[in-house]
Amino acid sequence: MAIQIGETAAPIISMTDVQKWYGSYQALTNINFQVKTGERIVLCGPSGSGKSTLVRCINQLERVQKGRIVVDGIEVTSGSTKNVDAVRQEVGMVFQQFNLFPHLTVLQNCILSPMKTKKVSKSMAEEKAMKHLQAVRIADQAYKYPAQLSGGQQQRVAIARALCMDPKIMLFDEPTSALDPEMVKEVLDTMIGLADGGVTMICVTHEMGFAQAVADRVIFMAAGEIVEEAPPQEFFSAPKHERTRAFLGQILSKH
Repeated sequence: MAIQIGETAAPIISMTDVQKWYGSYQALTNINFQVKTGERIVLCGPSGSGKSTLVRCINQLERVQKGRIVVDGIEVTSGSTKNVDAVRQEVGMVFQQFNLFPHLTVLQNCILSPMKTKKVSKSMAEEKAMKHLQAVRIADQAYKYPAQLSGGQQQRVAIARALCMDPKIMLFDEPTSALDPEMVKEVLDTMIGLADGGVTMICVTHEMGFAQAVADRVIFMAAGEIVEEAPPQEFFSAPKHERTRAFLGQILSKH
């Protein structure tokens, strides 16, 4: 009998009683959140609800004041820089802005981290980079510079660059929000293909069609708290919370 993913194994991400402040402003309140290996999570909610902060806390781009975060068996909230560095090698992150190095070609952007942090040879790094650039349908642009590409193309390069580190987990922080509408689909299609490959994924997005197509669970946040979570069919057809219903009403009326 096949074992369901995550049924017997420890969660690949675990956040326990996590709290985060910026000065006197509490951005996250009592976050308890677990992700199974291979699970695909979509985080949604109004601006300022804590979605991006939650994702950035996973690899400690943001430090928390209280609570415990464990990623693939490594506690990143222990105060150990070594632990944080180890987790960052396993976690790929794609931001709203593409964060590509403008003075490097697409290929050079993709091989830099594997060569520097994993000591991969240049030939091996280039071979892997071309494979991932092919997967996101942008290999023909490998020798161009970021400024020569459209926003959608740059975001696909950013995804390929993250994949070049062989991450166990991919985090996406509103990866389509800086794109023109006609470029959104090409990036979402790339992410759907990635999700089909079985990588553990957490995505902050307002793209509800993507959530319905890809997510195993949709999580709604408001005012720094997790308000509701459910499989997509249940989340969209029968939301339990008034705040969730109001949010979906606003989002879906725009599409």
